[in-house]
Amino acid sequence: MSEAKKLHVALFPWLAFGHIIPFFELSTPLINLVSLPLPTVEHLPRNAEATTDIPSHKTPYLKLAFDGLQGPLLQFLQTSTPDWIIYDFAPYWLPSILANLGISGVFYSMYGAWTLSFFGSSSSAMINGEDPRTGPEDFTVPPEWIPFPSKIAFRLHEAKQAFRNHFEVNDSGFSDVFRLGSVMGGCDVIAIRNCNELESNFSRLVGELHSKPVLPTGLLPPADFDGSRDQDDVWLTIKECLDKQNKGSVVYIAFGSESELSQPELHELALGLELSGLPFFWALRKRDNSVKLPDGFEERVKGRGIVWTSWVPQLRIMGHESVGGFLTHCGYASIIEALYFELPLIMLPISLDQGLIARIFGEKKVGIEVTKDEDGSFRREWVAESLRFVMVEKEGKPYRDGAKEMKKLIADKDVHDRYVDHFIEFMQNHRVA
Repeated sequence: MSEAKKLHVALFPWLAFGHIIPFFELSTPLINLVSLPLPTVEHLPRNAEATTDIPSHKTPYLKLAFDGLQGPLLQFLQTSTPDWIIYDFAPYWLPSILANLGISGVFYSMYGAWTLSFFGSSSSAMINGEDPRTGPEDFTVPPEWIPFPSKIAFRLHEAKQAFRNHFEVNDSGFSDVFRLGSVMGGCDVIAIRNCNELESNFSRLVGELHSKPVLPTGLLPPADFDGSRDQDDVWLTIKECLDKQNKGSVVYIAFGSESELSQPELHELALGLELSGLPFFWALRKRDNSVKLPDGFEERVKGRGIVWTSWVPQLRIMGHESVGGFLTHCGYASIIEALYFELPLIMLPISLDQGLIARIFGEKKVGIEVTKDEDGSFRREWVAESLRFVMVEKEGKPYRDGAKEMKKLIADKDVHDRYVDHFIEFMQNHRVA
């Protein structure tokens, strides 16, 4: 690329690792980090700079601090004059700043096109509150504007949680849905971590609902993964444990750095793992020390089950030959990583769009959801049944085969590189002169 055509692009992700990491993956290694001072906000712990630093009920205060970056970001944009800025769902105030500066903006969605479609149009449903759906029950069926067959909808308990946590105004002064609608309504382009080979109907629908160009950036799968490199002590210890298990026999369990299980949920999940009889490796990131495993659990599963309570090298674990399945909260990034390693999914969605993600990948026959009661609770027996079905039973073979088939798409570097190239080409040809 010649100097005359070289793009200058700024990135402004939301302060959560599930958002920051894909922004890095899209830009690396062509990135320079710029420090913006996060203001002090009442009720936000000192030195809290990401959602992983705080319990979920304090997230609105982090959004309030994030909103305090308007001034520093404006100063940066005025002095650095990028051609484009790629930003996340939270800065509802940014599109008006960009319009005044003559800088083009891309909303980069970590949510799938199915989720964006489900929320409706930015101008009416999301910003002005004109959504014809007025209660949680209305969100348990596909919305009327989806013109093709779809089963994508919330369970009632998921809809109630979404209303409470994301549709209603929170302590930041705005609802998450208002923030999302504002950035989608005010951007020039919507980019989605997606590819048409995975789904194209929902991506087209997003463009129609928001009257904007929609560009998939590919799935950003793990790049040139080599599990033999960087043999640090943590990995060597974990590897030694995994090496003792049979090929494809181990269930890997991880719920990301932010999802939180209640004490009853943790209890039933642990006893479900025990009841399944399967070997497992559980990366358990507990923020609250009052949430405890069942008495005697670790002793009873000794030799076949490991609970690891600090950071783990997830890709190395997924890539180990003894690991044969993934019990997940349905974070989109984690699912992409698991399918890259041919791991079928046992899905236990916890928050916002994770239920919709579970419906999508359930339809694609790469995993199943753990059964839940109407209130969202689940039982140990249902956990054990789901694990055994996907991991060992004959009836689960189509899901194991489906994960292997999906790997062909997710690991196709050329496919995903072409999406990034097209995205860059679009920015080259449509930037403000």
